[in-house]
Amino acid sequence: MTVRRRAAALAITAVLCAAAAPTAVAAPSPSPSPSAGLPAGLYGTKDPTYDGVWRQSLSFLAQRIELVTPAASAVDWLVGQQCDSGAFASYRDASEPCDDKTVADTNATGAAVQALMELGTHRPAVDNGVSWLKSVQNEDGGWGYNPGSPSDANSTGVVIGALARAGVPLADLTTDDGRTPYTALRSFALPCGGEDGGAFAYQPDKNGKLTANADATAAAVLGAMGKGMAAGNSNAVKDPVCHKGADLTPEQSAQNGAFYLAGALAGSGHLDSPPMPGAEDSAPQPDFGNTADAVVALAASGHKDKAAKAVAYLEKNAGGWAKEGGPAATAQLVLAAHATGTDARDFGGVDLVRQLNAQGPAPAATAAPSPTATDTKPKDTSSDDGGLGVWWLVGIGLAFGAGIGFLLSGRRKNQQL
Repeated sequence: MTVRRRAAALAITAVLCAAAAPTAVAAPSPSPSPSAGLPAGLYGTKDPTYDGVWRQSLSFLAQRIELVTPAASAVDWLVGQQCDSGAFASYRDASEPCDDKTVADTNATGAAVQALMELGTHRPAVDNGVSWLKSVQNEDGGWGYNPGSPSDANSTGVVIGALARAGVPLADLTTDDGRTPYTALRSFALPCGGEDGGAFAYQPDKNGKLTANADATAAAVLGAMGKGMAAGNSNAVKDPVCHKGADLTPEQSAQNGAFYLAGALAGSGHLDSPPMPGAEDSAPQPDFGNTADAVVALAASGHKDKAAKAVAYLEKNAGGWAKEGGPAATAQLVLAAHATGTDARDFGGVDLVRQLNAQGPAPAATAAPSPTATDTKPKDTSSDDGGLGVWWLVGIGLAFGAGIGFLLSGRRKNQQL
């Protein structure tokens, strides 16, 4: 929800689609620069080429859980991005019809389906998106970023969340040899007892080795739980436990991922970004987006108590990142606040909902209080931007395929845009 996760980020989609993906996947067409003017209904002001649909969808998810109704023009823009096939691209010029050069995007489609379901409108567009997602399921039961590309944990998690939110019985969504989306997720899981036990990898490397990836783990936990990115607010009595064995249930796989995430956050309260290529010796930087995704995953799997330290860290340090990062980054913090019962309208002294609303057309309706907040501390109204830290450019976080390139933290996530 990081996004968590704009998976094929700038360098990945533009460069590697043509080089590494199947021939059915074309490189994206250039989009207008922000200076040339952006569509009136679009959230954010930066180039939407790689995340237009993603950031719009995350904005809607965050607004709806805070009882905000987006403007009709914003919703119409999102629906207008859909191709007749049911697929969404990351972003396209909707004045032109989709063709064989339009790069279909499972993450964008999954996020859009989740957003439209949360809005409770445009059901034909939802059904069309669901049909397309089902049609591009890989033989291993999962989904890759583009149709025909190898399955990965992030894309599979986002798509599962979309299908589950739309009411599709996932256990019945089998391939010809009986594999389900959960089969694919289990193939990315690291066994308990070893290093990083319970975690999920993004994908196996070229030798089949699995390397723990926190953002992939967060996405896989949501997928294994059958939940979308706008997860609810719950808690468990027991700590997460890592279950051993090869034939685990989806719930057990999710708890294993929660076990890993709880341990990863227990020390500093945040996750770090992997080093950028060529900068392996640089000091690790906190990854606010991945941390927010981990918070949502822990809460969704029943362990928001294990996310409390991370929420406190985000409240203190992530405000500047979200403000500079744009609607997707702000939405990620709203989702994390909602999942843990934290007041999104007073998150480290910042009204995240107001900040998000200001990045798109004026909402059609807005509720004043944060509906799930359990925090009753008095609001500091001395400054709308109180407590903001210095924003830094989040590094591309997930390895692509056989160790080529990196991916940003939403489902899945270029937080610059």
